[in-house]
Amino acid sequence: MENKEKFLKILYKESGELPKVMKIQNILEAKQVLVGGLIEVIPYNDALIICNEEAKSLNMKPNLIFDYDYIAGNCFAIGDDYKNAGFKSLTEEQIKEFTIDFIKRSLKEKRRVKRNNTYNSFKGKIR
Repeated sequence: MENKEKFLKILYKESGELPKVMKIQNILEAKQVLVGGLIEVIPYNDALIICNEEAKSLNMKPNLIFDYDYIAGNCFAIGDDYKNAGFKSLTEEQIKEFTIDFIKRSLKEKRRVKRNNTYNSFKGKIR
């Protein structure tokens, strides 16, 4: 059974901004435009995060902070259609849950940046 969704509902997060719900075309190019380059897919709860594969080496700003790592540059959460090896729209419940989580992870970034007064402490960490 192939996913035939032409548009996907995602939760988009720009560095330094609040997350927002968007609908995008279900094509590779649309995903690449949002992250500004090659995409990297990272497991996230019961979904996926798509970010720029080269964001750290391009010195993009940290966006979401995780325990011992971070995602740099713009990114978004998208549904995982693992049965068909693809993507699907997020559910309303996922959007609510991920919006709260993305905001919390952004606040951690702001506290760390304020404490360190630099983004340099984030460079070179392994995902």
